[in-house]
Amino acid sequence: MKILVGVKRVVDYAVKVRVGANGVDLKNVKMSLNPFCEIAVEEAVKLKEHKKSNVSEVVALSIGPKQCQETLRTALAMGCDRGIHIMTDKRGDYMELQSDAVAKLFQKIVEEKENDVDLVLVGKQAIDSDCGQVGPMLAGYMGWPQATFAANVELDGDGLLVERETDQGTETIKIPKLPAVVSCDLRLNTPRYATLPNIMKAKKKKVDTYKAEELGVDLEPKNKVLEVFEPPPRKEGIMVDDVNSLLDKLKNEAGLIQ
Repeated sequence: MKILVGVKRVVDYAVKVRVGANGVDLKNVKMSLNPFCEIAVEEAVKLKEHKKSNVSEVVALSIGPKQCQETLRTALAMGCDRGIHIMTDKRGDYMELQSDAVAKLFQKIVEEKENDVDLVLVGKQAIDSDCGQVGPMLAGYMGWPQATFAANVELDGDGLLVERETDQGTETIKIPKLPAVVSCDLRLNTPRYATLPNIMKAKKKKVDTYKAEELGVDLEPKNKVLEVFEPPPRKEGIMVDDVNSLLDKLKNEAGLIQ
């Protein structure tokens, strides 16, 4: 069983972004592994460590500029065996490289470069574009079953049992047989910290590099972003003396209660 896991390089979640005329300013900004992709990596490594899983290899795949090598090394330090880097200088935050092209690049890798993949794990969304479309699109292009927003993944014979998040709670679905695509949600696991010895070992692990333009995928965006702007600042809150004062303001000033 071989697992392919997607890892995306995004602006670090703790950074306050600067918004300019052409979108979020990426100059001199700390970048890191997308948190949901980090959860996908952890789940792939956990499945490999499971005694009954029979996972032979976990391969990390990243699409973007040369700095994505650092993101791949993070995944390798967490326990992935090998990396694949698809080189492109297009922005990956939906401004230039969009979900449709990313899913088709994944499809090319699975069909032409790694044609024995049994399971693809991706984060449910990236924190830069918040699209959440790559997993479902890839499953559609491949004709594979999928489970989105996974909160728990268990091996079940030749397939999987996946508990997934919904607006009403969770539901459990059965994928009778692999291959399949699973997108990973926040509650699935807590990613491990890479230890120093594993960080050093990751530097020696193999990373195959391909140019996106040579894979025969149309990378032009299907949608055009017209404007990017910061949300308006929240008004400063006020302190009240007691509950009665709070209720009075909610009723007579805000009109929230009758």
